[in-house]
Amino acid sequence: MDTVSLLLVLLAAVCHATWNLAAKRSAHAGGVFLFWSTMLSSVAFAPWALLIVMGEGFRWAWQPLAAIVASGCLHLAYSHALQTGYRKADLSVVYPIARGTGPLLSSIGAFLLLGEGPGPLRLLGLLGVVGGILLIATDGRFSTFARPGAMAGLRWGLLTGGLIATYTLVDGSAVKLLLLSPVVLDWGANVVRTVLLAPQVLRDRAAATEAMQGHWISAWTVALLAPFGYILVLWAMQRGAPLSVVAPMREMSMMLVALLGMVLLREPVGRARLAGCALMVAGVVLLAQS
Repeated sequence: MDTVSLLLVLLAAVCHATWNLAAKRSAHAGGVFLFWSTMLSSVAFAPWALLIVMGEGFRWAWQPLAAIVASGCLHLAYSHALQTGYRKADLSVVYPIARGTGPLLSSIGAFLLLGEGPGPLRLLGLLGVVGGILLIATDGRFSTFARPGAMAGLRWGLLTGGLIATYTLVDGSAVKLLLLSPVVLDWGANVVRTVLLAPQVLRDRAAATEAMQGHWISAWTVALLAPFGYILVLWAMQRGAPLSVVAPMREMSMMLVALLGMVLLREPVGRARLAGCALMVAGVVLLAQS
């Protein structure tokens, strides 16, 4: 992986960690927060996307349009699967399974569908990142997977991870094979999500507005940083960075969230989480060398 692509992915991880902290603080706003942050993002990134369309043109064929619609639907399905998993099972089961299986399945898909070679360094790096994710997310308490109801968390975590892998493969193929602009792809997908979420909010606009009281700064943070961070990832893939390297590397945000949570939210970070951070860093170094 070249230096520019590496920096793009690392900056994307910083963006991902930052907006996730903002989203965590507004998690109780639920689907209303998701709608407003998505709509604000659609508005904020419209000038950039339209400038690209006017300057570079857009191929009005079914393949790029299908990719945009599929991306929007898959990202929305991922959000709903994650939220449903959190409601029906323990976060300590759903989250590590989803974040661990997402890059793992993405990389396997890249090996099988995109012909990316799984060299030994890449495989070791991938295992290091996935192992680091599990340590950071569980703090080494793997007994949580054996608790009653853990199977529901496993199922929802696997479904969420599968959706992460699917949208990563769809979006990666769109920018690599269809040469679709990352900005246009992500903006179009955001517009699709906004349209699909609108009926839920329009049914009771007063309640939707009231639910956002005190959450507008968080909504703008998510609206600006979530798309920008993902655009950076897509740019790295379009530059030739292998999807099987980019997908696990962007999970560096897990480590950053753990460290920021310790500093800003004063959350405890035990030895297992610190070991997970070290394992993840080692995995990323191996991936960068592959």
